[in-house]
Amino acid sequence: MAWYHQWASFAKRLAHVIAKPMKRDSGHGGVMVHPYRGYGSHQEVFVMGRVFRQAALGRAIPRRGMLRDTADVTRRIFRRGLANAKVDIRIGDNQLCLTTDRDGYFDAHLPISTALPVDVSWHRADIMVHADGHPPIRTSVEVYVPPPEADLLVISDIDDTVMFTGVAEKLKMLYRLFVRKPHRRTAFPGVASLYQALYRGETEKAERPILYVSRGPWAIYEMLETFFQLNRIPVGPILFLREWGISLRRPWPRRAEAHKRDLIDRMLALYHDMPCILIGDSGQHDPEVYTEVVKAYPTRIKAVYIRRVDKDPQREEAIQRLRDELAHTDCELVLAADSILIAEHAYSKGDISVRGLQAVQRDVDAHHNAPS
Repeated sequence: MAWYHQWASFAKRLAHVIAKPMKRDSGHGGVMVHPYRGYGSHQEVFVMGRVFRQAALGRAIPRRGMLRDTADVTRRIFRRGLANAKVDIRIGDNQLCLTTDRDGYFDAHLPISTALPVDVSWHRADIMVHADGHPPIRTSVEVYVPPPEADLLVISDIDDTVMFTGVAEKLKMLYRLFVRKPHRRTAFPGVASLYQALYRGETEKAERPILYVSRGPWAIYEMLETFFQLNRIPVGPILFLREWGISLRRPWPRRAEAHKRDLIDRMLALYHDMPCILIGDSGQHDPEVYTEVVKAYPTRIKAVYIRRVDKDPQREEAIQRLRDELAHTDCELVLAADSILIAEHAYSKGDISVRGLQAVQRDVDAHHNAPS
């Protein structure tokens, strides 16, 4: 019966995490606003979010416990985006007005005409939403703008790069995340210390922008934030996910590789004065996408790190051919079996400190020596 209690505990904890965002309305329902962490430069910032309508909690439902969580999960499944809501966004003395799309999303591009403080990296964007027949809704969200000393942009895949996923093993992934002990969670060994080292740089004060990309939909945003917090991974500034937008006109979500390439182009244009590192895995299309990026930006990409997630000889040969295609550039494609190899290469290029390298080595060794 031990397995039953483990899975019952898993179901309860998973339901609680999925339901958590719904508790902000105290069960009253109505129109809600969920902004996502923003990012930008001292010339422009981007803020994305969603406005949606959700049902109220029934009076017979208790205020806490599994029944409440189950009701909140149900409310979350059936909430609907609110189209054409007016969204006013202000950051410092800069302001922009726009409306939500048919799925309730807004994606604001706000030019910065009045300078933001340069001595802080995180700025507050104030948001006011006006929806017909509802009182104005006020909220705020953090926006990340790299400090002047930031010298490197890091763009990383999430799925099978930062965390174990496996398209056919989502339940196992969730089980490892919410039930098993911290050293057995879904993050690859050494990932937290590696990304902390990249964030801080050789000086350990760089506060570099790290941008994460996932194939998943925006609906899993909170769960990914929980995963990053549990595993001590720098939170971003932003998690880029896909709006699947499945409909009769478009029955399939946009291809993941097209989504990723567009985001990389957008980030390289935004942070046009920074070199870049790309991190991905060998299991999907990352090596091919990243190779095309290097060819398009031959002077911008310092390194491509590909985490080897299987031992398929044909796949390794294909990646070797891609590596050969980049031999004439200043970018090296590194196929790495673990975080230590990535950290060693980054240290050799002056991109992380010796303390950062040592932290990755310690964490990987601790994982291998931990009881199973």
